[in-house]
Amino acid sequence: MKARQPGRSAAAGRPGQVRIIAGRLRGSKLAVPPIDGLRPTADRVRETLFNWLMPVLPGARCLDLYAGTGALGIEAASRGAREVVLVERDRRAAQALRDNLARLKVEGASVAEADAIAFLAGPARPFDCVFLDPPFAAGAWGPAMAGLERGWLAPGALVYVESPAATAPETPAAWSLHRELRAGQVRAALYRRAPAP
Repeated sequence: MKARQPGRSAAAGRPGQVRIIAGRLRGSKLAVPPIDGLRPTADRVRETLFNWLMPVLPGARCLDLYAGTGALGIEAASRGAREVVLVERDRRAAQALRDNLARLKVEGASVAEADAIAFLAGPARPFDCVFLDPPFAAGAWGPAMAGLERGWLAPGALVYVESPAATAPETPAAWSLHRELRAGQVRAALYRRAPAP
């Protein structure tokens, strides 16, 4: 998540912190650096999303491509994900992610300080669950989805896509809509990738 770009939906809680909703880290606060445009997914949307994901998270490998505050990836770790990779190109945000992971003693989570599209151009390994919530102004859904199709998705993987309420980004043919929610100015959609024939 970059400064000065609209991105995640309106911040939940007071500025400067995000609350983990459930799991081992329930109630923990994530420190959020004062970066313009850095806004976490709202509590209501996160709670609904993780209710959808509850059956698949324990032991899952998760990729948070535009990590920002880390609210999605760290929530996944709190709820039993085996591995979480948080990709964030802004140096201050990436350092805040590292600090939060260390302070909360989150095991199996790591931060990749990199541009998401460049990260996806590297050597691929499959993930069970991917969070795709780029800065809205960047219009990065298409390139990110194409990048994920290069071997980053395990058979039957779930991909969460957050976008403006009036926008439904075009997805690859192998993705089918599994769940959908509109909350305020945000569309939250969960897709399942069909296994290869």
